[in-house]
Amino acid sequence: MTGAEDPIELLARALAQTAGLIDGVGTELAGHPTACRSWDVGQLISHLLHDLRQFTVRAEGGTPDWTQSFERVEDDWLHRFEAGAERLVAAWREAGDLDGVIELPGLGEVPARFPVDQQVAEFAVHAWDLARATGQSTAGLDQQVALASLAWAHGALKPAFRGSEEESHAFGPEVAVAEDAPSYDRLAGFFGRDPGAVV
Repeated sequence: MTGAEDPIELLARALAQTAGLIDGVGTELAGHPTACRSWDVGQLISHLLHDLRQFTVRAEGGTPDWTQSFERVEDDWLHRFEAGAERLVAAWREAGDLDGVIELPGLGEVPARFPVDQQVAEFAVHAWDLARATGQSTAGLDQQVALASLAWAHGALKPAFRGSEEESHAFGPEVAVAEDAPSYDRLAGFFGRDPGAVV
């Protein structure tokens, strides 16, 4: 498979660009607001570190406990993220064949690669969140990662999953973004962010 077809390669690329963005964040920005729900930069990075651990549980065949809250991490962000990313990619490589289909609660029968594609989208969207919150450019972010994430989201992110944060929904209503807008802005809009808003 090519890099665009191999979901684990796409995940590795999404993780690498997120690590690059974390490397550009100083701890003095930890309290800076983000476009991602009510999290500041420190909480967003802590969430990403939590995602790595939970997603690795999934890759190893377990069931992550998403009711578990994450602890705020104050320092050593890059080293922690890179170590977790390496474990996650290795776990998916060890998981074996991602062809065929699997059953997921609430979704029914989906492609076996679905959880990996979901993780790619998670890190792609949060890469945009982090870049926007810390004044880093999104222009150089991986376009194949964005387009693959958009394709996955259009098939998976149903209207029933959207709503307000107060109602415990992870995704807000879709924000209309021009069809010729940059791919990461379109991705952010589809996930309920407003690319035109000032963070």
